[in-house]
Amino acid sequence: MANTYSQITIQLIFAVQNRESMINSQFREPLQKYITGIITNQKQKLLTINSVSDHMHILIGQSPTCCLSDLVREIKSESSRFINEKKLSKFKFYWQEGFGAFSYSRSQRDNVIKYITNQEIHHKKSTFKEEYLQFLKKFEIDFNENYLFHFIE
Repeated sequence: MANTYSQITIQLIFAVQNRESMINSQFREPLQKYITGIITNQKQKLLTINSVSDHMHILIGQSPTCCLSDLVREIKSESSRFINEKKLSKFKFYWQEGFGAFSYSRSQRDNVIKYITNQEIHHKKSTFKEEYLQFLKKFEIDFNENYLFHFIE
């Protein structure tokens, strides 16, 4: 779109089916590189990406022409296919249904990048459920506990 300028920064968060610890360190880097390719091919700007064993964080600069739900659906379906076809997991890999999307101003971007980069350190102190509920509360998002990710306690 000519003469269209935007600065839309979105953090995406989604989890492995049943929050199982299936993203092991051996295939974390190839998975993140593969997802980087998907995002780039969809004409979005990857700012950072990181995962821990049971969930993924991605920060993107989103184009105003991008349908976020379509982008996440593409990321999740293609990355699941990649993991399963390459047999990177002993078990059939699936992402859980749904995702979180949180927007940030340009001035917050560096702090969010640092937060995502330090996921391993962060999760020594808090669980994914605690983290996700904090996001929902911080961003004042109404939610129904019945429709959150399937958290295994």
